[in-house]
Amino acid sequence: MRNFLPLAGLIAAIVPVMVQAQPVDRTTQARIERVLQATPLIDGHNDLPWELRNRYGSRIETTDLSKASDRLPTPLMTDMARLHAGHVGGQFWSVYIPANVTGPAAIQMTIEQIDIVHRLAARYPRDLEMAYTAADIVRIHKAGRIASLIGIEGGHQIGNNLAALRQFYALGARYMTLAHFLNNDWADSATDDPAHHGLTNFGKQVVREMNRIGMMVDLSHVSPETMKAALGVSTAPVIFSHSDARALNDHPRNVPDDVLKLVAANGGVVMVNFYPAHLSPAYFAWATDRAGETARTKALYTGQPDRAKAALGLWEKAHPVPVVTIATVADHIDHIVQITGHDHVGIGGDLDGIEATIPGLGGVDGYPNLFAELIRRGWSDTDLAKLAGGNLLRVMRRVEEVAVAGRGAVPEMTETQSVVD
Repeated sequence: MRNFLPLAGLIAAIVPVMVQAQPVDRTTQARIERVLQATPLIDGHNDLPWELRNRYGSRIETTDLSKASDRLPTPLMTDMARLHAGHVGGQFWSVYIPANVTGPAAIQMTIEQIDIVHRLAARYPRDLEMAYTAADIVRIHKAGRIASLIGIEGGHQIGNNLAALRQFYALGARYMTLAHFLNNDWADSATDDPAHHGLTNFGKQVVREMNRIGMMVDLSHVSPETMKAALGVSTAPVIFSHSDARALNDHPRNVPDDVLKLVAANGGVVMVNFYPAHLSPAYFAWATDRAGETARTKALYTGQPDRAKAALGLWEKAHPVPVVTIATVADHIDHIVQITGHDHVGIGGDLDGIEATIPGLGGVDGYPNLFAELIRRGWSDTDLAKLAGGNLLRVMRRVEEVAVAGRGAVPEMTETQSVVD
């Protein structure tokens, strides 16, 4: 959720330069459909639950998401018709809450977000079904529905309490991102100044407990030091639910090559996201410059919003939005494959959690456009299947096996231990 840098939060709705995605010919389309009928396409991150809370007051039952949600008064990137059009077989719904909500309030808000996911599945039973295991995903996909899974998007959401972590798992959460935009009491974020230089002892305890109960460790949003610390502790494969390659764009949210090599050794998977500022150095620079210009004009014309808006408009005319295409997403996928091999890459679009999109990937119906680009690059059906969901299913199965092997182990406790030691 909200994967751009905090300063870029100043950016209002951005309309990118429109470049049409290349049309998909019938032969390619048939090949994509064949691959995705055999292997579920599993997206690692979608922020629809927060958008439903923020824009529609959590009114799941009276907000029509059957089709055309892009035409709602406040448009969305996700609806049931487009999920099917995109051949989505499994979706991890993010139960994001803001990083500045902590303690008992964070636990309560997270439960409310988990409730949205369960209500969403109940509202559309012909389209969605809750999934808790890799086997569930396969079964639900074969039945023609979309497996709905839950991901927690920040370690602050457990309120420094491992009992909360365990109960979130009981409610369906199958991964947790260790930190979000801000450092928490035990893990450093990629977009905050280092406080712990990785994980505290309690942070390592969290990772061990996630391994024990069968919850995937998600390293999107965390600092490279935290990535390495978690990889050093986890006995199960980790995931990056929505991250790109730092070698192609030096954005703090992206994964450095040395960490990619560790992910391959760990057996994990990096799920590439679709946010232009994570993908393109030119767009990242433009977004940062625009955020600075927004702050400058607001300060220069304090109390004069019309003048500030006009001044920003002149800047925008002189600085057009850089073009980012599906090919750039494919470049990041190819780079990860170059470093890790085809067994360690997936898709985590971050749709409904980003302010700007790429033509052809602006909604959950766009995934075939990405597969078509990879086919043009010579990808085999076997490797397309791994990217789609095969790699994530392998990780889930291994995480489940580690949990089964650890049955009987005493749960980690927090009552008498400082979380920051």
